[in-house]
Amino acid sequence: MLFRPKPKDVDPRERAVWGDLLAMGMVFPIAIVLGFFIGRWIGRYFGHEQLGQWIGLIWGIATGFWELFKVNAKLSRLDKTLEKPDKDKDDAP
Repeated sequence: MLFRPKPKDVDPRERAVWGDLLAMGMVFPIAIVLGFFIGRWIGRYFGHEQLGQWIGLIWGIATGFWELFKVNAKLSRLDKTLEKPDKDKDDAP
């Protein structure tokens, strides 16, 4: 069946984190390539093309890792909310 009903036991926040994790595969290369070419363009404008492209490349890599840090923090917060112990399970022998 092509269109199945969504299971009701899945937390929508968990789906959002999975979307963020899957998007990381595109965020890294796009951030690096955009940083490189925008840095090159700005460097050419100021007369230092190679310096601009290196600064842009470093900026793009830093941006990719910043996005990874944000997704990791979101996943950590979700994990903490899911780890709350159930009071029913504590009473079991």
